[in-house]
Amino acid sequence: MQGKILVIDAVSTNRIVLKVKLGAAFYEVLQAASIGDAAKVLASELPDLIISAVSLPDGTAADLCAALRKRPDTANIPVLAIGQATEAATRFATLAAGAFDVMDRPLDDLLLLGRVRGMIRSHNALEEWRMRDETPCPEGMAEPVADFAPPGRITLVGDDPTQLRGWAKNLTPHLRCKFALTLLKDAMANLHAGSPADVVVLSLPTAPKEAEVFLRLISTLRASAQTRQIGLLVIQQTPDPLWATQALDLGADDLMLGGFDAPELALRLRVLLRRKRQIERMHQSVRTGLRDAINDPLTGLYNRRYAMPHLENVVARAATTHRPYAAIIADMDHFKRINDLYGHAAGDAVRAQCRYGCPSGWRGISDRDARHGSGDGAIQRSDTLQDNRRYTVRHSRCRSPRWHHRQHRSRAGRMQRNRVPCRTATRAHGNGSEPALPCGQGAVCREDERPKPFRSEPA
Repeated sequence: MQGKILVIDAVSTNRIVLKVKLGAAFYEVLQAASIGDAAKVLASELPDLIISAVSLPDGTAADLCAALRKRPDTANIPVLAIGQATEAATRFATLAAGAFDVMDRPLDDLLLLGRVRGMIRSHNALEEWRMRDETPCPEGMAEPVADFAPPGRITLVGDDPTQLRGWAKNLTPHLRCKFALTLLKDAMANLHAGSPADVVVLSLPTAPKEAEVFLRLISTLRASAQTRQIGLLVIQQTPDPLWATQALDLGADDLMLGGFDAPELALRLRVLLRRKRQIERMHQSVRTGLRDAINDPLTGLYNRRYAMPHLENVVARAATTHRPYAAIIADMDHFKRINDLYGHAAGDAVRAQCRYGCPSGWRGISDRDARHGSGDGAIQRSDTLQDNRRYTVRHSRCRSPRWHHRQHRSRAGRMQRNRVPCRTATRAHGNGSEPALPCGQGAVCREDERPKPFRSEPA
């Protein structure tokens, strides 16, 4: 099955007709006669889409949308309302309540299925990102995300510049956005220059050849990495179900069949802008989670989860290319005495300051430094000659007072200077045939002096 759809209508004939049409397209159809019956169905099963009549025995489609938004598990289910010669005020109220679109009977089967495919595709894409973004949060600790955002960037694309200027002028009182106008021939160049638009509005021509060119622009925008996440809304001056269905299947997010209407278009644009900001937040959350998974929060270095697989890749690459590499293990001696004398907060400060490895100017592109354990770190250098390895070892030890000499106040109130010595070990492989350097093994470089015992000196 392609998806699960809940049909809500008081007229059983309407429900049966929709079930037959949707069932033939391999959708699983659930049925309900009212909002109350729908609530019972939703308690046991969550559909991918809800198709509801505009008027129901115990309310309207707008009331249904309001009830769905109150429940976290149903708040994101898209709703398609179907009416009979729906009045403009009722249509706008239904859209404002959260319905994705309002269609009137008699329904065009081709357009209906195109709408259903597009809505389920958008819903599944958002749900996939929500699953990636989900993180455990104690009850009562999560707060709604404040919807503060700069004005959106909207680009109007058409073949009549006068018409586009009129649309931008009429939209300005309803929507706080920055509008840009472009003709079709300049659309790709303008959309890829600088920051891409948040939403693109396409005015679909009535001529078949020109309409086909505009539809190719949709697929081109969806194929580009820079513009594939932008919202796409198509406006038809003359309703044409065939062109409308093709636009939806090619990747258009929304469609207006009745031509330009400033209040309705502004409402639909707000929905697309909100959806794009939501996706961007989820993208950023996923990137942050991936970064935190491989980085040590105290020192900011890579952690063991990242370092060990990376070292295995370095060894395998060295075996293939016969290029040398070095693995250096640095350990802080007598570190426990810092915690015992000055407390764990001081120990964390020292550990955070002792970032193992060379300063950024000494490292190559392929070098990695990581925190291997609680008091030791690792430096991995690829394509490293023997002189460079010795240079790294000498300068990564306790030569810089800024790294390894910290002042802390003792219990008696005197300032004391603590020296934290480091042991540095390295092993280089010319052909990668030997195993990677285990922790605590390997030869210490000849240039490396024996670490001096821990001592405290008055400042």
